[in-house]
Amino acid sequence: MELLVFGHGGARVLVFPTRAGRFFDFEDWRLVASLRQHIDRGWVQLFCVDSIDAESFYCNWAHPTGRVRRHLQYEEYLLQEVLPFTRRLNRNPFMISLGCSLGGFHAMNIALRHPQWFGRVVALSGRYNLTESAGSFRDLLDGHYDENVYYNMPCHYLPGLSEGPQLDLIRRLEVRMMIGDQDVFYGNNLYFRDLLQAKGVNDLQFIEWNGDEAHRAYYWRRVLPHVV
Repeated sequence: MELLVFGHGGARVLVFPTRAGRFFDFEDWRLVASLRQHIDRGWVQLFCVDSIDAESFYCNWAHPTGRVRRHLQYEEYLLQEVLPFTRRLNRNPFMISLGCSLGGFHAMNIALRHPQWFGRVVALSGRYNLTESAGSFRDLLDGHYDENVYYNMPCHYLPGLSEGPQLDLIRRLEVRMMIGDQDVFYGNNLYFRDLLQAKGVNDLQFIEWNGDEAHRAYYWRRVLPHVV
């Protein structure tokens, strides 16, 4: 697995690419450039990881149980290899998970499942229920449902979280979301925003881009400096 590092200090930022994207996309789409001031001043250090979406949720030939298992292996790679690597390079305790489009799902999911490692989530144009069809986007689990699916769909497991240490940690997260009001996942974002608020996540910034889908790098570049 390859990754790119930008910056020399500040908050550590785990950056996920978009659907089936690569570790260099964040730079190629000038999203790194949009954060240049933050990086140069030592406010943030970016760790741009690769994806395996084509081997997990978008691996259409594999049975859905295998897709979710592959995703869980990816999560273990992040927790056991990438996060320790970031700590070796940078001892700053504050970590941000960041992603756009399907990367927004990854950023939100890992932070909610493991909130002890994160202080902020930035999810732009995200989708938080991969079992739900919307527009031309299909159910990525083809109707299959089991415990692993449940515990990896933020819209499913968040309502079921009872009072306890995990929910306490989630409540201290700073959550930053952006969605265009013409985006096919706009309704899903509104629903998920309300879930977070109902669970007591008070440091929540929800940005609506009016009159556009706003689901591409041009819009993300304009928003990122204000939410990272």
